[in-house]
Amino acid sequence: MTVKQITVISGKGGTGKTTITASFASLAERVVVADCDVEAANMHLLLSPQEVYKEEFKGSKIASIDEGKCIKCGVCEKLCRFDAIKAFQVDQILCEGCGVCECYCPAKAITMNEKISGYVYVSKTRYGPLVYANLKAAESNSGKLVSVVRLHGRQEAEKGAYDLILIDGSPGIGCPVIASLTG
Repeated sequence: MTVKQITVISGKGGTGKTTITASFASLAERVVVADCDVEAANMHLLLSPQEVYKEEFKGSKIASIDEGKCIKCGVCEKLCRFDAIKAFQVDQILCEGCGVCECYCPAKAITMNEKISGYVYVSKTRYGPLVYANLKAAESNSGKLVSVVRLHGRQEAEKGAYDLILIDGSPGIGCPVIASLTG
């Protein structure tokens, strides 16, 4: 069975993408809805879903310094272009996860660890499954998270023999929008 996908997008926020998508879901009656506006998901406000499960999204990494191995040479602090390392401590907000510090640490005291960047939710609505996600504040990789939402949407469609996925895209023309449109 071929699953059809319809994505509602616009270059600007506040134009009614979510309202249109929810209206289409109401008309379709049996559909999978994927809210791919991961930075401001709000389809759940309109469809009143019941959460089935929640999954962590680890889309980025953060540096961690092993104090037992650190020789306090200062190489990491000098090379960090984000000023995330001060007094041999990593500022978790400033660290962008680029890995330069890990690469150049002569003592191999720095490791890059995955961090939770957001959450993916699969829920039930009266029209069918709703898949959406929330990216934490100041996190990146929204395009990657959109791809995860779409993957879960497709899995729900295949599992429940749904032939239509409605995708509520994010505003703009950037990576999350492109990820909303591409398979």
